[in-house]
Amino acid sequence: MMAGVVLAAPDAWPGVMDSALCRYALGLQAALLAACVLVPWQRFGPLAPLVIPVLDLVAIGLLRDGSSAGLPDPGVLSVLPVVWISASTLSAPASLSLSFTVPLLAAWPWLLTDPSAPPAARSAEAVLVPLMMLAVSLAMRFARARLRHEQWRIQSKEAELQALLADSKERERLLNTILDTVDVGIVAVDAGGRRLLTNSWQTKLEESAASAAAPRSAKSPDAAQSLDSVEALDSAEAPGPAEEEGQLVLTGQDRSTPLPLERRPIRRALGGESFADYLVSFGEAAASRVVSTGARPLMNDAGDFRGAVVVFNEVTGLVDALAAKDEVVSTVSHEFRTPLTSIIGNLDLVLADTEDLDSPAVRRIEVAQRNAERLLALVSDLLMSASSAVHVHPRRTDLAGLVEASLGSAQAHAQASRVCLAMDVAGPLWANVDPLRISQALDNLVSNAIKYSPDGGSVRVSASAADGLVRLHVEDTGMGMTAADAGRVFTRFFRSPAVRDGSIPGAGLGLSITKAIVERHGGSISCRTRPGHGSTFTLELPADGPPAAF
Repeated sequence: MMAGVVLAAPDAWPGVMDSALCRYALGLQAALLAACVLVPWQRFGPLAPLVIPVLDLVAIGLLRDGSSAGLPDPGVLSVLPVVWISASTLSAPASLSLSFTVPLLAAWPWLLTDPSAPPAARSAEAVLVPLMMLAVSLAMRFARARLRHEQWRIQSKEAELQALLADSKERERLLNTILDTVDVGIVAVDAGGRRLLTNSWQTKLEESAASAAAPRSAKSPDAAQSLDSVEALDSAEAPGPAEEEGQLVLTGQDRSTPLPLERRPIRRALGGESFADYLVSFGEAAASRVVSTGARPLMNDAGDFRGAVVVFNEVTGLVDALAAKDEVVSTVSHEFRTPLTSIIGNLDLVLADTEDLDSPAVRRIEVAQRNAERLLALVSDLLMSASSAVHVHPRRTDLAGLVEASLGSAQAHAQASRVCLAMDVAGPLWANVDPLRISQALDNLVSNAIKYSPDGGSVRVSASAADGLVRLHVEDTGMGMTAADAGRVFTRFFRSPAVRDGSIPGAGLGLSITKAIVERHGGSISCRTRPGHGSTFTLELPADGPPAAF
């Protein structure tokens, strides 16, 4: 700026260079510039360079004498050295003092040499610029304090973020370790079908079921790779989970029927389905692995579908054990039928000709016959229970007629047990069912209702139809069950402690068979009961038969 004054002075302010004070000011400015470049200020401590702005204020005070020659008041230039002083490491009192006193002292010489102005005006003019510089210094101090406060806040936030980041990484390592430790496969997908994560157990499972004709993409997670980094697949570069799943050899529970793409677990999960205990076989039949799958959708706060998590749990050993058990039961039961049929046939022949037998012998033969028939019925139940599927042949059937026939068959049993039978079914009540199987289910329920009313009571069968469903209710006033027993009542071979303590005969197969029959029709069965207040079993059957996709 001083160089600009020197260059412009001959034309703009011809008398400026005639002033000795102006020449002294310009010389001092030149000396200060040279000192800035040549003096090794770093050797003299952090406060030594403050000599530059202090002497700069002195030079500006000397230059103000040039205003008499037409030069604009250069006092405003004091803001530059004041900013330097305020931005230094000097303490606040010292910085404010210098910012006010040095401009004030620099202004006195030329004000004292101008006797033409009134003393009050000269004093006010002398104080005005120092006050302005004090205001600038205060503003700088406040700005620096605010800046330091903001820096402290930023550093505090950064420290918090670093702590949260470290905690997040620790949790991520813990989660990854858990995911790789559990013997369960986990796949997470987003709403667009991209696979977000796959743990190592699931990777190995999928590799065991990969089709040789369609190898998996190189973008798929490597079996040897740990889950230290969760893999996100880009849909533009790698196949989505549905396409990857389509390359796997997946079959149904029978391990032979190929599973359609729309019935595969990940595809079902992407469709928004929520399911559990869905059995799927991975791999070729000879070395297939049966896996129980389940899925839950991921929703955002607005309830929109954002993806799903699918879990795979291998149950091959359990399925093989159940199959072996069923095969043993089926084989043994089948082997029992032939001798039992022969025994019952021969007992029937003996009872057909009892002229040569006395009454005690006849009674013993009849007891043998009843027990043989009971054992044959038990064997039949075991065979049906061991069967992997209940075959039904639905046709248009009047359920009211089936209920009436079932109650008629149970009348003798009810009279012997002092149980009153009642029917509240308006006929005809049409449904598309297998009459033989539904009759078997009704017989089981009515027989159980009579059997578990040992002290007499009543059994009532009612029906209703609504919403495309036909509901049959078998209600008794017998001994009832606890809630825990009711939750297990449809399990094979289950008998409640109260029944066992009461020495009530049975094998615990009737209700499980009934449930299988009803579910094969696409319906459901439920139980409502209270101890000492009886039970009500409700069958729900589709009026028009099972749905097409059942």
